[in-house]
Amino acid sequence: MDANVKTVQRNLVKEYYRLTKPPIWYLLVFTAFAGAFMAPWPDDAFPVVGFSLAIVAVILGGAGCNTLTCYIDRDIDAIMPRTMDRPLPIGSVSPRGALSYGLILTGLAVPISYLASPWAALFMILGILDNVVVYSMILKRRSVSNILLGGFSGGMPVLVGWSAVSGGIPSMLGVAMFLLVFIWIPSHIWSLSLRYKEDYDKVDVPMLPVVWKESLSIRIIALSSLALVVITAAAFFVGQFGILYLIVSGISAGILLLLSLKLLVKPNQDRAWKLFKFTSPYLVFVFLAMVIEKILLL
Repeated sequence: MDANVKTVQRNLVKEYYRLTKPPIWYLLVFTAFAGAFMAPWPDDAFPVVGFSLAIVAVILGGAGCNTLTCYIDRDIDAIMPRTMDRPLPIGSVSPRGALSYGLILTGLAVPISYLASPWAALFMILGILDNVVVYSMILKRRSVSNILLGGFSGGMPVLVGWSAVSGGIPSMLGVAMFLLVFIWIPSHIWSLSLRYKEDYDKVDVPMLPVVWKESLSIRIIALSSLALVVITAAAFFVGQFGILYLIVSGISAGILLLLSLKLLVKPNQDRAWKLFKFTSPYLVFVFLAMVIEKILLL
């Protein structure tokens, strides 16, 4: 095969991969891993098959949803400086190719999750519909509540992982883990949209800082961070965790609240960006502490 053809093929694969927004589904897969690991294991034996099916399904579902949302948002992505270098705006992937790719990935995610558990398949379907239809197609360009109602999909990988392993519906700990992600999403996205307020304003996407006054938006972001800390503390009691979770979650919560307080006292885009950058490690630290606690008890 000609070297130029190979280069073109490699570049095309890279662009299709970039189209899936890997940093987003990496985090989703991690939450699915945590949900699966924290779920009760049948006969106290690690369920390799159910765990593996859950991870594969969430990879496909997360990548597929992100591809479909890129297809839906290709017009506004071409206008906003933050997104104009994505594959669809620059033309490295065709709209038809992106649509087909996204439908194939999400279409595979549902039966694979069903092989693990019907409940896992149900949560996968709900996640796909909420992210692609409710959030991207209906609410994103119409309502300031877009990220709230669209945030359900972000928590679904936890439930997919949990149900794939346990075979049933999540316990109170599973629900607490879902709520952690669900509450985390507004704090994460609103901080991002505050930093890029002009971008969203330019394309008439009614994110919180675009619709409401910046001072009020900052207060709401701070309150959402506080709610995240409350759910993190509730998970400690529900999961009956030990000193490791208490220390890790306590330090993480302290940093999150400090960043929120600094943003509240002196609002600016740099501080909003610092809060945004810490929200992802926050979720990882809290979930990882849960997993390590369980490992230590094996």
